[in-house]
Amino acid sequence: MRVVVTEFISLDGVVQAPGGPEEDTDGGFAHGGWSHPFFDPEVVGGAFTAGLEKAEALLYGRRTWQTMAAAWPERAGDPFADRLNSMRKYVVSDSLGDDELTWENTVRIPGGEALARIRELRAADGGDLAMMGSPTLVRTLLEEGLVDELQLVVMPVILGGGKSIFPGDGAKRTLELVSTVTGKTGVQVNVYRPVAE
Repeated sequence: MRVVVTEFISLDGVVQAPGGPEEDTDGGFAHGGWSHPFFDPEVVGGAFTAGLEKAEALLYGRRTWQTMAAAWPERAGDPFADRLNSMRKYVVSDSLGDDELTWENTVRIPGGEALARIRELRAADGGDLAMMGSPTLVRTLLEEGLVDELQLVVMPVILGGGKSIFPGDGAKRTLELVSTVTGKTGVQVNVYRPVAE
């Protein structure tokens, strides 16, 4: 399985709270919902739909999983929601109890086992293991070389600070631009894959 990460990202590399004002206010972040003015249904929606078609399972950190679990089950009847709801979901968390895993087909991976379990999933046959959001987990996977494809949905906005997915360890990592599409709102969907160095 390939680990495929999709992130809404600002020009200055911020991925925090693209969906709404209360999504993630850590550090006093005040721009929640910043992606909405730039969402292009054809380009961005098409990229998400295509990604979901190739995915066999979803991988989340706790906070992103909780946000998604609160939003998607009630949207049953929409083809995108139905696909999301029916897929296998993995959530990396030490704090969620099994009784809290109310979103259909969710499996909890304890934090201390995350890298080993994700390596096992990557070694298994199957479709993609798709990730959205989850900046802390994505940063760790990038540091460990466990991301096979990075789809950055770049919004033409500067947010001046917030959470990033990029490692700050001083290591150089080269990526190859595989494709790019620009939407009417100025949003760009850029797909990158790691280059072996």
